[in-house]
Amino acid sequence: MATDRRMVHLVMLWLSPKKLFIQLILLVVFVTVGATEISPSGEAFGAGQTAFKPVSASVAKNIRYLLYDVNPPEGFNLRRDVFIRMASLMKSLLKTGDWVLVLPPWGRLYHWQSPDIHQIRIPWAEFFDVPSINRNIPVIEYEQFLAESGGPFIEQVYVLQSYAEGWTDGKWEEKVDERPCMERLMYSHDKQGYFRGWFWGYEETRGLNVTCLSVQGHASILAPVLLGNTTARSLMLDRAETVLHDHYAGKDYWDARRSMVFAKHLRMVGDEFRARYLNSTDESDKTHYNEDWTQMKSKLGSAKGGPYLGVHLRRKDFIWGHRKDVPSLKGAVNKMRSIMKKHKLDKVFVATDAAEEELEELKKLLPEMGRFEPTWEELELYKDGGVAIIDQWICAHARYFIGTSVSTFSFRIYEEREILGFDPKTTYNRFCGEKETDCEQPTHWKIEY
Repeated sequence: MATDRRMVHLVMLWLSPKKLFIQLILLVVFVTVGATEISPSGEAFGAGQTAFKPVSASVAKNIRYLLYDVNPPEGFNLRRDVFIRMASLMKSLLKTGDWVLVLPPWGRLYHWQSPDIHQIRIPWAEFFDVPSINRNIPVIEYEQFLAESGGPFIEQVYVLQSYAEGWTDGKWEEKVDERPCMERLMYSHDKQGYFRGWFWGYEETRGLNVTCLSVQGHASILAPVLLGNTTARSLMLDRAETVLHDHYAGKDYWDARRSMVFAKHLRMVGDEFRARYLNSTDESDKTHYNEDWTQMKSKLGSAKGGPYLGVHLRRKDFIWGHRKDVPSLKGAVNKMRSIMKKHKLDKVFVATDAAEEELEELKKLLPEMGRFEPTWEELELYKDGGVAIIDQWICAHARYFIGTSVSTFSFRIYEEREILGFDPKTTYNRFCGEKETDCEQPTHWKIEY
């Protein structure tokens, strides 16, 4: 039996500029004992299973593992969207066998630029409540996969790509074929004949086979390939963003999205900030939260929100990448003041990636602006991804929210507010560019339960 591996973090957070402090003790215990875990009832259960769904040892031996990765430049919130696509694929695979989705460790993302902070090999539990995800599909962390599968080997890697010829005769159809690789592979052979690659920062991981698949269609179109073309127990889909959602905004989509509950310690930090600086609590805001997402069904318009305006103002690459629909700082501030006056709000919380110079200008134009600004110790603990989630959580509880056009960061906030039960008119809003002639507002995607 493998040696027990236990990692315990005991962290005391000091939160208060007024010399008052709150001691928030986060105790995170990761325990791996051989290839099994122990349920609350004392019974062992296998890969990806929870106390809600135990399986026998004979079934556990036949489990197959699905891993995936995304194009390196893609950000945190697009990757969350790709997870939903993989969850849909899992639903198809689970109809004919026992599969577990291996959650790809976080790290080395473009927007995570805080210096001197270790931000690779980050497990999902740092950002999300993994047991909540398990209520929808069976999932495990990557290190649990290493323990269960017997070593750092992935038997089959499929690199997804489009078709070189594009749409045939301008006609779009779903199809998938093994094809020569169109781009230079991000994998190389080592002396032992294994494939080396990024593999989420795990240098010891090796691929046994790498094949390119041209694919055009929804995620579930890959199911026949994974079920019939290979007997490998561990399969990885690289460039998983290539496939589309099976039923965007349908029940399976929302089940997967709702299961992505933020880690409780991050929600607690956001709630503390709301209470201390924005006079916002779940009781007064009517934003009561059920820890079991399967039991949460908020009526639209039932949430009131805290007495502040929530804002996501994307800058940096959006300034040159989406010039027409991104406002100037002055234009953004004018819009914020207009909303605050209309809704009688005197506080505004801003989540932004603006550069330091723009932040200084923004503070001069909007002195009442509030932001979550972590200390170095907090940033080291939460990582850039955790700070982003705290920002989203605070924005999600505002009386009124306005986001940035085509930003997945804003999209995820729209969804969070939909889950909480806000009136769509207070949620699906975005800034307009000064030169934008047709400022279409975001579409309301209603939850299907």
